[in-house]
Amino acid sequence: MLIRIGYDLVFEFCAETPMILMLFVHPGQARALVRNDDMQSDPPLQVEPFIDNFGNRCARIVAPEGTLRLWAETLIRDNGQPEPVDQGAREHPVAELPVETLPFLLGSRYCETDKLCQAAWDLFGLTPPGWGRVQAICDWVHSEVRFGYEYARANRSAWEVFEERIGVCRDIAHLAVAFCRCMNIPARYASGYLGERRIGRVLMARGRDAADTAMTTAFGFNCLRSFSVLTEEVPEQFVT
Repeated sequence: MLIRIGYDLVFEFCAETPMILMLFVHPGQARALVRNDDMQSDPPLQVEPFIDNFGNRCARIVAPEGTLRLWAETLIRDNGQPEPVDQGAREHPVAELPVETLPFLLGSRYCETDKLCQAAWDLFGLTPPGWGRVQAICDWVHSEVRFGYEYARANRSAWEVFEERIGVCRDIAHLAVAFCRCMNIPARYASGYLGERRIGRVLMARGRDAADTAMTTAFGFNCLRSFSVLTEEVPEQFVT
């Protein structure tokens, strides 16, 4: 299947402002792109691309005073099949884990493992280790946290999600990630385009939590005037 993906962002700046952008398909899925996901801007800008410490594609720009529009649209190929499920996946002891996974056992800005550890073990300590334990965590978070765009708050942490039982997609992900880490299961936070559950997901960035994967980070005051995201399946016969 083909998926059309893209975004359109409009900002207002009161002065020249440096920015870091994570608006690109992750290198791990870049080969599936039918055409490059090059970012367009109005006015035109000098763009400095780089790869961060988590392997994400990033760019650095200096936004001009006034209005800045950033956008892109491209096509990516996907097999259309659900992502694999391995209910027999084994939970490895910490001593056996690869060194590169160890940072994803620790607390981070939005995932306070110290505050959530007791609750995690009370809730999931008797669940079967491995796939079943992670599934139990995801099922609990899905059933116990009420989703709503009206609940969006930029600084809500996993502990606050647990206390308030409300949030948006990033809040739900933070709580699931934090619970996994509390149970000694390495867990990364990921952002990207979402088609259906477990089908057609396009990865953009990975990190410890949303602080590592923000689509845009501005080092100065700005106002986001508009924000739209595109993700839709496209019949191959209509693609030129």
